[in-house]
Amino acid sequence: MQNTDSVEIFNKVAEVGLVFWLTKIVATTLGETFGDFLSMTLNLGYSITLLLTAVFLMITLSAQLSSKKYVPLYFWLAIVGTTTVGTEISDLLDRTLHLGYPLGSLILTTGLFLTLFAWFKKFNDLSIYPMTDKTKELLFWIAVLFSNSLGTAFGDFLSDSLGLGYLGATFITTGVILAVVILHHFSNVNKIALFWVAFVFTRPFGATFGDLLTKPLSMHGFGLGTLNASAVELAIIAGLIFFAHLNLKSNQKLSYQKINRVN
Repeated sequence: MQNTDSVEIFNKVAEVGLVFWLTKIVATTLGETFGDFLSMTLNLGYSITLLLTAVFLMITLSAQLSSKKYVPLYFWLAIVGTTTVGTEISDLLDRTLHLGYPLGSLILTTGLFLTLFAWFKKFNDLSIYPMTDKTKELLFWIAVLFSNSLGTAFGDFLSDSLGLGYLGATFITTGVILAVVILHHFSNVNKIALFWVAFVFTRPFGATFGDLLTKPLSMHGFGLGTLNASAVELAIIAGLIFFAHLNLKSNQKLSYQKINRVN
């Protein structure tokens, strides 16, 4: 029988915990602000920015998929890639193609549910552990891309279509995330279902919080600008990835020691 510690060593997904969610939130916020920096501040437009960010995503995702084990740098850069591409996909659907936020959100929600349905049909669960099967890993990243695209569209729907503004939309998404945390610790609600709800809603939180940071004071934002906000977020996520690498080395050392004792 395969040792569970040896499986964990070669798992391709970050361990879910406080650092995971902090890094996910910073990554999604960075994807929003940097995507807006390219498309709006540099005025490249959504189509060209989507092309550029898609190339970045292909590079980072190729590194992630080709690796035989979890490498924090590869994993989190791929997450940043999906959030940046997700921002441009959402803006392309909603603004360039003029589908609007409700229809854009519906299309992306359908894509996410179809991906998760295909995942469940093949593996009979939606758990991300263990993530050692290539098909499962591909479905995971497709779901991540849909969820990050949906998060942007849904965040814009809350702030613009419903008129909640960036601060109001941030409060709504924060409330959902806090509700998930409470249910996780104090209820019997399925933990895998709660994970995916939290995973999806950290994206609209990042999108609306990113807009709150970058938009000018006249639009009820903090006026930091897309470049300044992206630089700060990049520094924070670099520190979190470095911490993840140190933590991974420590955990791997302990796991190898356990395996050697068993063998």
